[in-house]
Amino acid sequence: MPDDQPLPTPLLERLAALLGPRGILTEAADLEPHLADWRALYHGKTPCVLRPASTQELAEAVKLCAAAGAPLVPQGGNTSMVGGGVPDEGGRQIVVSLARLNRVRDIDPLDMTMTAEAGVVLKAAQDAAAEAGCLFPLSLGAEGTATIGGVLSTNAGGNTTVRYGNARELMLGLEVVLPDGQIWHGLRRLRKDNTGYALRHLFVGAEGTLGFITAAVLRLFPRPRESEVALCIVRDEDAALALFRRVRDRDETAVRAFEYMSGTGVELYRTQIEGGAVPLTGGAHYVLVDLASSRPDAGLRPLMEAVLEEALEAGEVLDATIAESEAQRAALWRIREEHPEAQKREGASVKNDVSVPVSRTPELIQHSSAALKALIPGSRPVPFGHLGDGNIHMNLQQPPGMAAAEFLARSHDIMDTVNEIVRELGGSFSAEHGIGRLKTDMMESWRGGAELDVMRRVKAAIDPLGLMNPGKVLP
Repeated sequence: MPDDQPLPTPLLERLAALLGPRGILTEAADLEPHLADWRALYHGKTPCVLRPASTQELAEAVKLCAAAGAPLVPQGGNTSMVGGGVPDEGGRQIVVSLARLNRVRDIDPLDMTMTAEAGVVLKAAQDAAAEAGCLFPLSLGAEGTATIGGVLSTNAGGNTTVRYGNARELMLGLEVVLPDGQIWHGLRRLRKDNTGYALRHLFVGAEGTLGFITAAVLRLFPRPRESEVALCIVRDEDAALALFRRVRDRDETAVRAFEYMSGTGVELYRTQIEGGAVPLTGGAHYVLVDLASSRPDAGLRPLMEAVLEEALEAGEVLDATIAESEAQRAALWRIREEHPEAQKREGASVKNDVSVPVSRTPELIQHSSAALKALIPGSRPVPFGHLGDGNIHMNLQQPPGMAAAEFLARSHDIMDTVNEIVRELGGSFSAEHGIGRLKTDMMESWRGGAELDVMRRVKAAIDPLGLMNPGKVLP
């Protein structure tokens, strides 16, 4: 069916009859929150938003839409940084909100698993695990809004990847509604299941282009009995990497997170975020070190103190403070987590979610910062992120006095400048945010040839009508 042809009225009537008044939105005011992404890069149109209350309801709705040739866009917490969860401007793509699939179906502290539906908010999953005496370790800035289906569909990384891995490593089984409306019941709690193709891994990171994740079996871990968090001013990017190596070599299993922040980013936090206090000021380079252990005798405090003392004597760390309470730990983490919001309040910024081998992170930050300043004089590089796993958000803030529209018009120049350096360093142009709609044009250059050809074959085999989140991931 042509993109400019409206969806048939009988389809909308059947969907309304299937889902009931709570299961479909059609009024303009109700649709509006579902049409724009968090960064306001895209604003689309849709004839309706479907809100199924069960996997079976979603499956029946998908069957109706497949028969009518209606494209579908899945949406969780709508926190995508790359426009992955919003419809295009054509007005035919139906948004499918999974917000009502929000039950934690099961927690097994012996198996150390949780079975959660796609609409469960990440923070709620963390809390449910904690109530059962366990830990669900996936943690990111949008955890109060992002949902389980979304973080799996984008293979989210976040702050603790260095210790626990990305979302993919935290998933054992899936329940998925396929493009023809079939339900794949793959909610297995097995650590070992060597029975052919691992289908579950096709859907993690596919951004809803192959089917809709409706529930997942997630791995849990023992809750930490001890934790320590320190904020450090380091000499430069190389010193930050040296500090990471020091703490990792002392006890790799204790490193829960290791985050880099530039002085520019910390200053934006201090000036733009209410109550944005920073205990150490004046630094050009900051590091947040988070250690945690479930062992009763881990001795993390003396470990942290010993590492920092060595780094101070070596001139790598210039100043440091260790949190003395849970409130202070949260306050130090807030500096890092509020970076995106601080940049948003400061004005226009261009995001570069990239990764390189951990050993090349200093070069990435140094070379990209210099190249971006030369590209747009007066612009402010704001690199920050997960140095411990090689994922740095190499963001650029508009120059003071430059119009936001003028700056954003250079977005692709900015991304190309960073990506050229990333390619030289053996990295990736998308570390944890995914491809969405923003980066599809980069796929041919970065993943062309056999790799992209296989991706297209998989898409054509599973979704031959191309109705699952069209326009995302594949060029």
